[in-house]
Amino acid sequence: MLFSLPTLKTCQVLVDEFRSAPQPFEPEKLRFAGVGERDVYNISAPFVDEGEWVIAGRVEARDSEQSEVYFFVERDGVWVPRDGAPVFALQDPFVARIHGQLVFGGVETFPHPVFDGELSWRTVFYRGRNICSLKKFAEGPDGMKDIRLVELKDGSIGVFTRPQGEKGGRGKIGFTRIFSLDELTPDVIEAAPILDAQFTDEEWGGVNEAHLLANGLVGALGHIACFDEHGNRHYYPMVFVLNPETMERSELELIALRSHFLDGPAKRPDLANVVFSGGLIRKGDGTAELYAGVSDAEAQKISLIDPFVKYEAQELDRMYASV
Repeated sequence: MLFSLPTLKTCQVLVDEFRSAPQPFEPEKLRFAGVGERDVYNISAPFVDEGEWVIAGRVEARDSEQSEVYFFVERDGVWVPRDGAPVFALQDPFVARIHGQLVFGGVETFPHPVFDGELSWRTVFYRGRNICSLKKFAEGPDGMKDIRLVELKDGSIGVFTRPQGEKGGRGKIGFTRIFSLDELTPDVIEAAPILDAQFTDEEWGGVNEAHLLANGLVGALGHIACFDEHGNRHYYPMVFVLNPETMERSELELIALRSHFLDGPAKRPDLANVVFSGGLIRKGDGTAELYAGVSDAEAQKISLIDPFVKYEAQELDRMYASV
């Protein structure tokens, strides 16, 4: 049985388990141009807009956190800013297709309302028929990143959240359902129930992208993270699968480590072991491509066994018969 009661596992336990699993292959650095000397990282997976493959990417100087999101198209093996596309003052972009519309979002920073000289953040959402028609329609609660949407089999909308503080500690994953994008409000997002048994209080994680599987389950691509004894951050790309009807879910499992990607620079020494899941392209042949930000300084992709195939192949009634 692929689903059972989830077991709480630390980053280190997940790393140890993953070393005996099929390993990713064919890492490749993505080449970007047209943004000066700035880095491009924490990208989306490619998506089709107006018949053309596009990547949304975080663009930022190595010594700064002031970022912009550009939309890139590939020209002769190099990704360049798309002519006429808007540029957003956001971090960590994401995209989804909901009720026939393109939904785009990212993290907006603003002066902290209490602590002078510090920043706070919120997730903001735009929608439109294409990139050039995107209009802001919603925002999440102040202080919350990693809010992601997915259209479910019955037409409702699954909402993954990531509260921190009193409800979520360093960051836990919540999930709720709405029936229209107009229902996406800070209060609804804040009220989403937490998926328990995913992160210890010392570690944290979030969903970066959600996939509706053929059998109605939701495949969540995300990250789990921790600090080591020296204060360095460690981010690992992970997946799990959720039944939105029953809230039953699989255990977390890693799909890659930083060592599987090509060597490269880091924004800071404490970010060297960071892989931030951007998106997954499922190839239909049992493999997938993971697009990710690496060490907060560059973007890479890597091939792997499609982590959702084993769940998608199961019939729901069989899967839960003995749960």
